[in-house]
Amino acid sequence: MHTVQYWFGDVEIGDGGVRSVKILKKSGSEEYAERCRNMETDMADFVPLRVADAIAEDIGFKDEAEYFETLRLTTIAMAESKIKLYYTKGDIELVQMVRVLDEMDNVINRLIERATEWYIVQNPKFSRKYKSVSAKKMVDIIRREKNSLGRLGYDIERLSNERTRLMREISDRADIIAPNCSALVGGLVAARLISRAGSLSRMAMMPASAVQVLGAESALFTHLRGNTPSPKHGIIFQHRRIHNAGIGVRGKVSRVLGGKLAIAARLDYYRGEIAPDFLEKAQERIDSVFASGEEGGKEEGKSGDKVNGKADVKVGGKDDGKKANDKSDKRRSAE
Repeated sequence: MHTVQYWFGDVEIGDGGVRSVKILKKSGSEEYAERCRNMETDMADFVPLRVADAIAEDIGFKDEAEYFETLRLTTIAMAESKIKLYYTKGDIELVQMVRVLDEMDNVINRLIERATEWYIVQNPKFSRKYKSVSAKKMVDIIRREKNSLGRLGYDIERLSNERTRLMREISDRADIIAPNCSALVGGLVAARLISRAGSLSRMAMMPASAVQVLGAESALFTHLRGNTPSPKHGIIFQHRRIHNAGIGVRGKVSRVLGGKLAIAARLDYYRGEIAPDFLEKAQERIDSVFASGEEGGKEEGKSGDKVNGKADVKVGGKDDGKKANDKSDKRRSAE
């Protein structure tokens, strides 16, 4: 005879079946759900309980229907508590903030395009100039109109200002939620990486190669389907060390940065505090790879100049000219 833990209480089971039951005193679904969250059961010793009306009465329920109804309410309460816990995490709200920022970018760009076309209809002479005008300048021009178009220009400007405030708030919140990732690539890029991964916990579980190409999934799948080259970077291209690196070393810098970001995400998820020693070594490693690419490019340029110089001497040298003349004389004499 041994005791088995169930969601409604502890049951002593012997050869003849249920011997005794210690039922949870509180009968609400919330109390049962709390017991399930704290319960530790070794599945090797677990005995499935086949509920019939007779057994249901033994374990404190009127019949089998009441047992399953209470079990249903308990599982719903457990699901609600897990969902509530999931959405109280700071990184989940950060993900939604980044997605709103992306939507705002799309809306602002579309509104500027439509407003510009509207302005060109009212001022046909402007159609030759608008392609060279920046978006911000175009909004200023539209705002000068005295009709609905001018009011739309003011709305676009207010939306742009709100977008800027949201971007700063995202960066500040990313500094708190993911301090190590933010220190490596900046708060906004770190927030975009977390948003693309879905959460900080998912990003912490990703290998370095996956972090490296986050945001380049379409290019990655195109590479897997065909013979196109694999993507070297995704969102992390926004980091200055990558977009300023030469083409030859850009992949290596992306690989190193992706590896350091994968470690930083784990530090942020499990520790939640900044690691100065790690950041110092990571930055030194990234800078050294970037510097080696710059030195390699300079050396390649110098060696190329030398080769070209030698080639110029050979092509324009007197000895080569004499040899060419001798060969032409021999051909003429042979003819």
